[in-house]
Formats: sequence, structure tokens, C-alpha cells
Amino acid sequence: MLRNPSVKYRPFPQVDLPDRQWPNRTITTPPRWLSTDMRDGNQALIDPMNAEKKERFFDLLVKVGIKEIEVGFPSAGATEFDFISGLVKAHRIPDDVMVQVLTQSRRDLIETSFESLRGAKQAIVHLYNAVSPAWRRIVFDMSRDQVRDIAVTGAKILRDEAAKQPDTDWHFEYSPETFSTAELDFSVEVCAAVMDVLRPTPQRPLILNLPATVEAATPNIYADQIEWFCRNVPNRDSVVISLHTHNDRGTGVAASELGLLAGADRVEGCLFGNGERTGNVDLVTLALNMYTQGVNPGLDFSDIDSVIGTVEYCNQLPVHPRHPYAGDLVFTAFSGSHQDAIKKGFAAQEARNDEQWDVPYLPIDPADLGRNYEAVIRVNSQSGKGGVAWVLQQDKGLKLPKRLQAHFSRHVQHLADETSRELNAADIWDAFSKAYRLEGEQPIELVDWDERRTATGERIFTGTVDVAGDQMRLSGRGNGLISSVLGALQDAQGIALEVQNYSEHAIGQGSNARAAAYVETTDADGRTHWGVGIDEDVATASVRAVLSAANSARAL
Repeated sequence: MLRNPSVKYRPFPQVDLPDRQWPNRTITTPPRWLSTDMRDGNQALIDPMNAEKKERFFDLLVKVGIKEIEVGFPSAGATEFDFISGLVKAHRIPDDVMVQVLTQSRRDLIETSFESLRGAKQAIVHLYNAVSPAWRRIVFDMSRDQVRDIAVTGAKILRDEAAKQPDTDWHFEYSPETFSTAELDFSVEVCAAVMDVLRPTPQRPLILNLPATVEAATPNIYADQIEWFCRNVPNRDSVVISLHTHNDRGTGVAASELGLLAGADRVEGCLFGNGERTGNVDLVTLALNMYTQGVNPGLDFSDIDSVIGTVEYCNQLPVHPRHPYAGDLVFTAFSGSHQDAIKKGFAAQEARNDEQWDVPYLPIDPADLGRNYEAVIRVNSQSGKGGVAWVLQQDKGLKLPKRLQAHFSRHVQHLADETSRELNAADIWDAFSKAYRLEGEQPIELVDWDERRTATGERIFTGTVDVAGDQMRLSGRGNGLISSVLGALQDAQGIALEVQNYSEHAIGQGSNARAAAYVETTDADGRTHWGVGIDEDVATASVRAVLSAANSARAL
């Protein structure tokens, strides 16, 4: 890299727009959406889609609610042409969907494009030619007048070809390609010349697409360009201003958002941002950004995993695990502080019973996208007690007391450090079961029990336990069930424990609900022993919790 990059690269010039209005605006309505997945996205694939994948992708786009779909470049070859004409002939295009095809400004290519759509109910033909100085000088060796004439000639052919098929409701789009690096006055001049040919009206507007073919400046400059164009193009009410941003600087979404603030009406892009080089604008991110601001984007991503599956299959490209909204890890927290904030946020959301979403670190409710909460918090060596407690609550329905969370998190931390990997729900449950002796053979195991009350209200516990394979009877007295069990253990086994805290809760609802009981005890030396019991009966769960604590004490 150069020490002084200014000798090779120059800063992009500002737009002279001192009274710009877009910074004070807010997006309140969605744009018209056009997917270019099947054209721009397809041509960017290492292995372009075959007919089966194209049909599957087309069906997906219709399902999520996109009403304008650029289905291909019919003059590129027989595969493209046959697929497009096949959609029309098979009547696979819904009445409320307009397909679009792209063509350069050449007679033979335009004629082929119209022919591919013969018989369509309605369609858009998209004409383009590059207008920027670099293209005029390097690629075409043409003057401004010559470049403008290319656009005008193409527009005339559009008009004439449409007249040959009057049964189709034709719509036109024109792109001054490389708009973002062209002179603004020349872009307006060329677009105005095209308008003079096609004669758009407010009832039959022309789509003017203003692409950042290569993203060369910050998003605010693109917004200035769009606002300047909207102010200066003639008959603004007779055109639909469309955006087609690329992501060369990594700000394609921001450029489109600011372009909408600047007055644009329509956005072209791809699901998850596929496209040449760094890709087109990501329609999923752009739409869900609006959704999180309370604006219905008009697109349905309520089953985001199904959308991902289809796109990955058709494109043979993975969606990155950190991709906004869609990635496998975007709703996942490993950090202890993050996990604690999220867990408290969910608890507050439930307690508030408020429709307004307000959970730390989660800008959108994963459930709105068809994701469950099980993967929100995942555990590794960076995780804290709140994360571990969340996993147990989601997986097993256990709501651990805070002090038990801290006690058990030490076990999990040791396991995570020992294994040097993420711990899944099964790992955590296995560790919990071993730590509090919920499964497998134990030093003292409950066989059966009963209790009765004396005339003075005293509780008498009697039970049978298995101790190292031998069954023995226990009996103890106390002012409650737990104290009477502790009394029996002390009399029969010499285990003296004092209860510090006790809690219980239901697991599930209805006739299949079970109970979980937690008891914190201390021994004569002041050491803490936690016990956990789970059973269909809450009293039995309490007895099991006491025996769990006793087993812990006996193991020392």
C-alpha cells in the first residue's frame, strides 16, 4: 500500500446542494421492490442457475411478496431466452407480478427481449447504456452527444417494439448506467431525452434507475446525487426514481436508505446482497431495517430459515453466520454480560406484557423471523451464570435461583475450559445432573416416603431409602416436611444440614406439569450444599432436593 495514496486516488467530489432536505426526513413507507437475483445475481455466480433452480428461486420471490422480478437477460443466450419465454407460456407469472428483462441499447438485443416476453400480460423492458466520463473516454471513445444518441435510439426501438404487441401492458425502465460516477447534469440530459421519446405521464410513468454501478463515495454523496436529480429532472411526477446500489465500499444498504430519504421510489437488489464483486444491496437487510423502525416493508420474511435454504441451494453460496438478521449467530450471545442483559430483557418483556419490543442486544424479536429462543444464548468459556441458566430454562424449563446459578456456573466454566469448545444443551444438562445428583446411582436414593401430622401440628416423615444397595427406613420430626426429612437424615446417617433458602416452581402446564424444588443448605462447617429435586409431585420434589443436598454433603 502507498504511504501517500492521494498520488494514485482522489477524493470523490461533493455535490453542490447546500439546502439538501434528505437529512431531516424519515422513511415511513416502503419502496417498490425489484429483485435482480435472477439476472444480476445469477450472472455473478460461479455456476449460474439451471432452469430448476431458476423456477425455485422465482417461486420464492413470489412467496415473499416481491411484485417486480428481473427474470433475466434474454439476449444473452438460449438458456435465458427459453426460461423467460417458458414462464410466460406456462402461465407461471401471477397477475399481480411484473417480470422485467434487461437489454443494452442495440436493436437486435431489444427485439430479442420483446420476443422472449411475447404473450405476457404485463412486463417491464429495462434499457441501459453507460454515461460516465470514464466509459465515454476509455470504453466507447464517444462524445456526450453520441452517448445520448445511443439512449434515444434505444428508446425509439422500445416504443416501436411495444406497439407490435399491443395485448401486453408494457412498462419501460431506463438506466443511465454508471450514474454515480457521471456528471449530474448529463444524466438528467440523457434521461430527459429518453422521456421525450417515451412520453411518460403520471398515469404511465417511466422508471428511471440511477445505479451506483460501482460504489465510489460515501452514502451521503449518493443521497445528494439522488436529491439533485429529483429536483432537476423534468416532469418529476411522470417518473419513478429507482435505486440500484452496489456494495463496493460496504455501504450499499446505507446508500439505498439515504437514497430513499432523498426522494427515490423504488429499490433494486438481491436477497442477502448477492451480485457482481461485493454484491448488490441486500433486500432482506433493507426491508428488515424498516421493519425494526415500525414500517411494514411489504415483504414476508417470517420463515427466514426457509428463505436462506432456498437461496443457498440456488446460488451455491452460504449466508454468512454474522449476516444481519439472517445469520446463524446474529441472535446469539456467548459473552456473560450480553447473556445477562438479554435474559433480564426477556424477563422484563414478559413481566411488562407490553407489545413494544425492548430487549437489550436484540433489535428484532427472533420469533418474528421464525427463529426460536433456544439459540439466543449459547455457552462457552466466555459465558456467565445468566447464560447457563437461560439454556436450562429453555431446554428443561428450570428456573434456577440466582445463588444456584452462580454455584452451577462454576461447574460449567470448568467444563468449558477443560473441553475448549462450545457447550450445548445436552452438555449443560449432563453437568447439572451430575452436580446435583439427579440421575444415576446415588449414595442415598429415595424409594418411597410418607408423612403425617401430630395433634400439635408437628410433621413426621417416614421413608425408605437405598444406601449403597441396602434399603433402610428413616423417620424424623419437624415443623415442616423439609425439616422432618433433615431430622431423619441426621438421626439415621449423621448428616446435619441447615436450610438457608428454598424455592419451587412448576415445569410446564396442565396435567403433564412437573415440579422442580431447590434447597440451599449449610453443614456444621459452614459449607454450602445445594440440592435439586424434580418430580410430578411437588412434595416429592422437595424430598428429592433434600436428599440431593445430603448426597453432596456426604460426598465431601
